[in-house]
Amino acid sequence: MAGGRHGRFDADVCVIGAGSGGLSVAYAAARLGARVVLVEGGAMGGDCLNTGCVPSKALIAAARHAQTMREGARYGIAPVEPQVDFAAVMAHVHRVIAAIAPVDSQDRYEGFGVRVIRDWARFVSPDAIEAGGERITARRFVIATGSRPRIPPIPGLDGVAYLTNETVFELTTCPSHLIVLGGGPIGIELAQAFRRLGAGVSVVEAGRALGREDPEAAALVLARLRAEGVAIREGNAVHSVAQDGDRIAVTTTDGVLRGSHLLVATGRHADLGRLDAAAGGIAFDDRGVSVDARLRSSNRRVYAVGDAAGGMQFTHLANYHAGIVIRQILFSLPARATTGHVPRVTYADPELAQIGLTEAEARKAHGAPLEVLRFPYAENDRAMASSQTDGFIKVMAVGGRPVGVTIAGAEAGELVGL
Repeated sequence: MAGGRHGRFDADVCVIGAGSGGLSVAYAAARLGARVVLVEGGAMGGDCLNTGCVPSKALIAAARHAQTMREGARYGIAPVEPQVDFAAVMAHVHRVIAAIAPVDSQDRYEGFGVRVIRDWARFVSPDAIEAGGERITARRFVIATGSRPRIPPIPGLDGVAYLTNETVFELTTCPSHLIVLGGGPIGIELAQAFRRLGAGVSVVEAGRALGREDPEAAALVLARLRAEGVAIREGNAVHSVAQDGDRIAVTTTDGVLRGSHLLVATGRHADLGRLDAAAGGIAFDDRGVSVDARLRSSNRRVYAVGDAAGGMQFTHLANYHAGIVIRQILFSLPARATTGHVPRVTYADPELAQIGLTEAEARKAHGAPLEVLRFPYAENDRAMASSQTDGFIKVMAVGGRPVGVTIAGAEAGELVGL
C-alpha cells in the first residue's frame, strides 16, 4: 500500500463497509491494480453473511426438511411429526455462517493486496475519512455501509426484549408463540420457518401482507402459511406493546395478542449513523445516500452501492452496483444503474419471484396493448411428478416484448433467473 506521511494512507479507492457490495468493489479494484483501503467496524461479510441471506436460508432449509417429514403421505410414505432439536438447528445455522466466512475474511482480502482497517469510518472533509486513528484520503470513496432494522415508534416497544432479523438467530430455544410485526418478505419467511420448527406464530401487518407483490401470487403463499397454522392478521395497526409477566402483549386494531417472543420485521433502512456524511458534503435522507443514475453522490468523489444507495435492498443488486461503480472509477466508462432487470424472491414455500412489472403495474404503464400469459404449474409434467402443482407463471408482454414476470410456486427463485 502506498503511503503518505505517518498516520495517513492515500488510496485510489477507499471502500467503507465490507458487506456484499463493498467486498465486490474492493476485490475488483485490487485485482485490477488499484490501491484499495477497506474500512469495516463490524463483522466482515456484512448483513448477508452474518444476519441475513445465509442464516435465514440455512434456517429455512432446516424448516423445510421438517415439513417434508410431515407431508410424505402424498408419495406413499407414512408421515411423521419431526423431533426438532432447536438448539441443534441453530448450531447448523452458525456452522453454515462459519463455513462461508473465510470467503469474506480480512485475511483473504489482505491477500489480494487490500489494506483492511477494522474500525468505523467517519468523514472529516469532502476528501478524507478517519478510521483506526488514521486519516485516509482517496481519489474515490465508495459507501457500502448496508442497512439496519427499521424500528417503528410503537409505544412501549423499547420496554420489551424484542428480536430483529439481526438477533433472532441468537435464540437457542424455540419460542412457544412468536409474534411477528410486519408481513413483508422477511416476516413471512421467518414466520413460516419458525412455525415448521414447532413455534406458534402470529403475523401482524398494518396493510396487506406481501403488499408489494402480485395479489394473486401473494394469496397463494399466504394460504399455505395459514394452512400450516400461521395466524396472519392483515389491516391491523399495532397501538402499543407491553411486558405482561413472562409474556409480551401486543395491542392491535383487533385486540390484544400475547406471545412469548416478539420479532420486529418492519423493514430496513440505510445505516449511515456513524458516517457523518454531512461533513463529507454528501446529501442523504432516511432512505440512504442521495445518488444519481451513476450511483454518484452530491460529492462527485463519493459513490454509494447496495442498501446505502437507498433503493431496492438485495445482495445481488449490491453486486451489480459494484460493477457499475468499478466501470466508472477505474475505466472512466459511462455506466448507469437500472433495476428493471433485477429479480426479487420471497423464500417462503411456495416461493414467490418477480422480475420487472407486476400485472397491476404493467396495466397502469401500458394499458390496452398489454398481454398477460398465464401458465399453471398444474399443467407442467415435472410439477405433477413432484406433486408440487400449486403455482403459476405469469408473463406480462407488450408487442411481444416481456415487461414483467411473476412466478409463484416451487423453485420460483430458480426459474425467474432462466
